[in-house]
Amino acid sequence: MASITPEDAEALANGADLAPQAGILAQYVKDLSFENPNAPGSLQGQGQPKLEIAVNVNARAGENDMFEVELKISANAKNQEDKALFAVELLYAGLFRLAGAPREAIEPFLLVEAPRILFPFARRVIADAVRDGGFPPLMLDPIDFGGLYVQQLEARRSGSGEGNIVGNA
Repeated sequence: MASITPEDAEALANGADLAPQAGILAQYVKDLSFENPNAPGSLQGQGQPKLEIAVNVNARAGENDMFEVELKISANAKNQEDKALFAVELLYAGLFRLAGAPREAIEPFLLVEAPRILFPFARRVIADAVRDGGFPPLMLDPIDFGGLYVQQLEARRSGSGEGNIVGNA
């Protein structure tokens, strides 16, 4: 059982709730790029495109228990002849407040749960951008941010990690 500090005991006596609290304050597009370099020729359907998708998550601390989490998603599509169809890159972010969270729970929240919250909104932005570029919407499959986090932890232990979740889907 965890011990309660005198400050916590006084706060509890005054009706305070010391349970960890997490909330999203805002979410927003920081950067969005769509390129259709070979239009209009690229718009003529020629079978299933080859897709390369990359995902990166970054988090940084702010003031007053606030953290900014960035979800970067890049997708490149090529036709069967390896000619570029489109490239889309999105930097989608959220501002989160974490109050009363144990230190060891902050990183997993920021690199697993926060991007899981942001992903459906980022997915829609990507789908709309690709559709607005003249292609069928790109509906990204759900991403296992927990699995990516575990891979990153293992990479850090072996000395090759950088501190951010990076994964290719």
